[in-house]
Amino acid sequence: MEKITKILVANRGEIALRIMKTCKKLGISTVAIYSEADKSAPFVKFADQSVLIGPPPSSESYLKQDEIIEVAKNLNVDGIHPGYGFLSENSSFAQKVIEAGIKFIGPSGKSIEIMGDKLSAKKAVLAYDIPMVPGLNEEVTDVDKAKKVANQIGYPILIKAAAGGGGKGMRIVENDSEFENQMKRAVSEAKNAFGNGAVFIEKYITEPRHIEIQILADQHGNVVHLFERDCSIQRRHQKVIEEAPSSVLSEKLRAEMGKAACDVARSCDYYGAGTVEFIYENDSFYFLEMNTRLQVEHPVTELITGLDLVEQQIKIAEGEKLSFAQEDLKINGHAIEIRVYAEDPTNDFLPDIGTVDVYSIPTGDHVRVDDALEQHMEIPIFYDPMIAKLIVHDSTREKAIQRMIEAIEDYNIVGVKTTLPFCDFALKHESFRSGKYDTRFVKLYFSDPKVLDPSLEMLDAALATVALLEKKDKINDYYLPSAPTNWVSNR
Repeated sequence: MEKITKILVANRGEIALRIMKTCKKLGISTVAIYSEADKSAPFVKFADQSVLIGPPPSSESYLKQDEIIEVAKNLNVDGIHPGYGFLSENSSFAQKVIEAGIKFIGPSGKSIEIMGDKLSAKKAVLAYDIPMVPGLNEEVTDVDKAKKVANQIGYPILIKAAAGGGGKGMRIVENDSEFENQMKRAVSEAKNAFGNGAVFIEKYITEPRHIEIQILADQHGNVVHLFERDCSIQRRHQKVIEEAPSSVLSEKLRAEMGKAACDVARSCDYYGAGTVEFIYENDSFYFLEMNTRLQVEHPVTELITGLDLVEQQIKIAEGEKLSFAQEDLKINGHAIEIRVYAEDPTNDFLPDIGTVDVYSIPTGDHVRVDDALEQHMEIPIFYDPMIAKLIVHDSTREKAIQRMIEAIEDYNIVGVKTTLPFCDFALKHESFRSGKYDTRFVKLYFSDPKVLDPSLEMLDAALATVALLEKKDKINDYYLPSAPTNWVSNR
C-alpha cells in the first residue's frame, strides 16, 4: 500500500481549505491551484505551494484538465482531490489523473460515467430491486409514446434532463395539452446547460422530502452507509439547509434506505465517498441519483458519526480497507448545516456581489464554520455564490435548532446580502420546527420577502432595486448567455 504524501486540491474556496486542513492533520503537504481572482484567497495562503492556473473564468482556470495535471506532475504530486463542483464528477479527468500515475481521490472514471447520467444510473441499479419513481426510464424521443406513459402513471409528471442537476432541464407537466411544449423547453434547456438534450419522464411527487444517504466504499468490496441527511429546504431545486438525521425516518426505513444506497454503490463497483439521493413521501422512497463525490453538506454526517470524510477518502485512495463495519456506526445527536450564499433572499435569491466590510463568525462548542473568507475580501463573481457553511451539533434536534439560531445571530457579514436571514426564518418556522416540511417550503411559506423585514417600505424597496440593478448590470457584464458559469452548479 503506497501512502499519499502530497495532494493537489483541484478546487477553490471553502472546500479547498477544508481539504487542506485534513491533509495538514495527516502530515500530507498540499498544492493549491488558483485563478487570478483568487490570488489573495485564504486557501491559497494556507497551502504549502500555490500555482497560478489562469484567468478568473473557470473555463480558463479550474476546468483546465491538462494544465492541472501538468502542475501536479511538475511538483511530484501523488494525489489529486477534486472537492465538489468543477471537475469532481468528470470521468475523463479522473481517468487522465490515473493515467498520469497520480491517485485520484475519488471513484473510478467508469463509476462516475455510469452515475453521471440519470438513465444509465437507473439501468445499473435495476438488478438490485431498488425502488424507482414510476415513469419511463429511457430517453424520450416519441412524444405520443411519452404521453401514453404520462397518462398511465397519472399527471402531474416531471420531465428531467438525463445529464442534469441543479434544476436545469426540469419541467413539471400538469396535463396533455402542455406536454409537448414543456418537453421542447426541457430538451432545449438541457442542451444549453449540459450539451446533452436527453430527457426522461417520471411521476411528479407532490410533497417530496429530499433524503440522501452517505456511503463509503473501499477498493476491497466493503461498503457501509453513514446514515441519512435531510436536504429538503431548497430554493431553485438547490439545497440551503441540511440536517442529520431526518425527522421522518423510522429505524426500519433508515436501514432499508441504507441498504439500497449500498446496493447502488455496488451496482457500479464504486469506491470512495459518495451520496445516494432519494425522494421520500408517505413512508415510501425512490432512487433519484448518485453523486460521485464529496457533498457540500458532508459536515453534518461528520458531526453525527465522528468520522472525517476527507481522511476516509484519502485512506481509500491509498488502498486501505475500511477500519469499521456497519454495526460499528451509530448516530450521535443531531447536526444542522446552513449554506451561506451571497444572495439576496428578498429579491428571489439573486446573487449579490461586493466587498465584505465586516466579517465575524460564531464560535463556541459544537459550532463549526467552513469558509474561506476574510474581512475586506471581495466576493468573486465568477464562481458559485456559496461563501461559507455554518454547522452545529447537539444532543437533540430541538437543541440543535436553537444552537443554530443563536449561531446565526452571532454571524456578522456586512457588505453583501446573504441567505442568513432566510435560514433564520426557516429554522423558526413551525413547519421546520415540527419536522413536517418538504421541498416546497419556499413556495409555501416564503412568497413575500416582508416576512424577513416587515418594516420594508416602498421607498426602501425602490432604493434597494436601484442598487440591485447596478449590481445585476455588473454581473451581466460577465455572464453573457454564451459564457459558462458555476454559480449554480453545486448541488
